Amino acid sequence: MSVPERDLDASSFAELGVEDDLVELLSQRGITEPFPIQTATIRDALAGRDVLGRAPTGSGKTLAFGIPMITNVERARPHRPTGLILSPTRELAEQIRRELEPLGRARGKRLTAIYGGVGFGPQLQALRRGVELIVACPGRLQDLVDQEQVSLESVSTVVIDEADRMADMGFLPAVRQLVDLTMDDRQTLLFSATLGREVQALTDRYQTDPVRHEVGDADPDLSLVSHRFIHTDRHGKVQLAAQIIDDAGPTIVFCRTRYGVDRVARQLKNEGVKTSLIHGKRTQNQRDNALAAFTKGRVDALVATDVAARGIHVDGVACVLHFDPPEDQAAYVHRSGRTARAGAGGAVVSFVNSDQVKATRQLQRSLRLPQEVEDAPAVAEREPRATERTEQQERSGQQKRSGQQRRGGQQKRSGQQKQSAGHGRPKNKSGSKRRSASTSRPSSSGTRSSAGGRPQGRSQRPPGGRKGGPRPGSKRRR
Repeated sequence: MSVPERDLDASSFAELGVEDDLVELLSQRGITEPFPIQTATIRDALAGRDVLGRAPTGSGKTLAFGIPMITNVERARPHRPTGLILSPTRELAEQIRRELEPLGRARGKRLTAIYGGVGFGPQLQALRRGVELIVACPGRLQDLVDQEQVSLESVSTVVIDEADRMADMGFLPAVRQLVDLTMDDRQTLLFSATLGREVQALTDRYQTDPVRHEVGDADPDLSLVSHRFIHTDRHGKVQLAAQIIDDAGPTIVFCRTRYGVDRVARQLKNEGVKTSLIHGKRTQNQRDNALAAFTKGRVDALVATDVAARGIHVDGVACVLHFDPPEDQAAYVHRSGRTARAGAGGAVVSFVNSDQVKATRQLQRSLRLPQEVEDAPAVAEREPRATERTEQQERSGQQKRSGQQRRGGQQKRSGQQKQSAGHGRPKNKSGSKRRSASTSRPSSSGTRSSAGGRPQGRSQRPPGGRKGGPRPGSKRRR
């Protein structure tokens, strides 16, 4: 069953059946009117129906399934969650957790995110304490199931988010294995930007009499953005990219390879553009920090591979720059969909090398885009300058300098002490310093020292400072 657009007029969350405490919490966060996908699905999901929802990425699907889950899931025991949200990427999993955690806290429902690229420790600790909802990527969750660290037998509600992306990334076999481990009479909520054959197969297998809601276009509305295709040579691309970022504002720059991302990010920094980067070989902390820096406006450009093209919602992206051409028409649409979200405008710029003109013409015709490749505009000469150091780099540099100063000071004092200890001593023929009998100091008992320069009548301590010499295995203190 589909809901026609005229039934999706904005209403209040209270009218959708959301309880007062959650309505108040949403209002405190500035969320007062539900988006169309939320209006369409929340009532059915609260009632326990299986739901198949199609809506563009960034249209509000997280609250559409998150509010009903937090409302309905039962209290969990350690290692036995009662709600499961499957996500195709780590970034999306963490984003879902952050968005739903305040609502869960208000209801005493605990959440954790489970994904690879980070240590097992915190995730295992959360499972041992007990969590009602886990937001997981299939690979890491399967590992924990195999290790018997988590059981899915008590999961009564399953969400498969970005189901089409799951199919694109080859995760559907793992998804099926995990869902098969949950309760037979579970509620299954499936959300996707597109509803293709593979998504339909999931619906047929795991949903019972699902209510189907489709909201918005299946693909991002490319008419909301301006499209420019610029003929470039390989030598002027970085300077032109820097100029575009300066003019447009927050920009996602797409490259096809990890090496390309590293190189372009480094070159943009040399041009004075504050830049972060994200690709599959970065650690999870690096990816999180890069995305946070871009989201919070600390950097102007996020250079990325297609890992960031779908499933991540970042508000206020003014421009998408295809530094390298997309792999195909779908990739162009998915990349470009990072701007002009929720009805806002935006710009999409594509760099076109000479050997890419023919493929670009085909792309333009298939997507009904302006069939023009303009010459590269003149770019003012930029003075390369170092970008601002991050606080972490600055602290690291200060610590390094401080350590060098301490070591240098110690070495200097040590040298002074050695020099002081040897000052005024006569040298033997070989050049070594040795105290003569005539210059020996009196001992504390008033006796003179022997020719060896040691006081008589006093016990001699070994070099280790202890009687009997240093302990086995210990190092002498210098």
